[in-house]
Amino acid sequence: MSVVVLALLSGAVIGLALGALGGGGSVLAVPALIYLLGFTPVAATTAALIIVALTTATALPAHAREGNVRWRTGLLFAAAGVVPAMLGGLLAARLPAAVLTAAFAVVALVAAVRMLRPRLSPADPARAIRPGRAAAAGAGLGAVTGVLGVGGGFLAVPALVNVLGLRMRTAVGTSLLVITVNSVAALALRAGTAEGIDWGVVGPFVGAAILGAWDGRRLAKKISGQSLQRIFAVALLGVAGLMLIGSAV
Repeated sequence: MSVVVLALLSGAVIGLALGALGGGGSVLAVPALIYLLGFTPVAATTAALIIVALTTATALPAHAREGNVRWRTGLLFAAAGVVPAMLGGLLAARLPAAVLTAAFAVVALVAAVRMLRPRLSPADPARAIRPGRAAAAGAGLGAVTGVLGVGGGFLAVPALVNVLGLRMRTAVGTSLLVITVNSVAALALRAGTAEGIDWGVVGPFVGAAILGAWDGRRLAKKISGQSLQRIFAVALLGVAGLMLIGSAV
């Protein structure tokens, strides 16, 4: 199978997850780029940020038109993660490939476990926002984004529900705003690592991801979010296992 075909298939799956779940698909981008498309870990994390930023920015307007994006809340949450995301991007360039791979596997494992948990109950719209907790959650998410090249949507949605009190559908839409801001911030300090990226592969990957995100948004209206999360979590557990084995070899 050609590299371009693999890029198209990988992009479609990742876009589907982003559109349906408001995150999570980016966690698969890095292993797909490394194991299927031959990218180095550093190049893969940079390429993943590009893919995620473009895909979420394109999907965001549709969620906004449906009233599922809290702009002020999302920007406040994301702002706390901008500096950690930029610092994380600098750190990633200095970490050994094996460390990046192992760290990513651990994050993927955490994401899978979180997705296998029962669905969170609807949040109370009147629940007061605690700025300190919101800032801490946003900063932690930004750091993960910068170091590992993931948008952090699999962590952003639960944080937006539990910390800021948003309902699940609104949290999904708002997470796309958070992911976009964090990804762009992390990319700002990764310009040097973009030189080795094969744009002939990343271009088709991004195009398929954008189309997949539109399909994912429509799919989310037909299949329960809990079922989608369970399917994705099982796949993510397999990815985490493979990457842990690979980092130990």
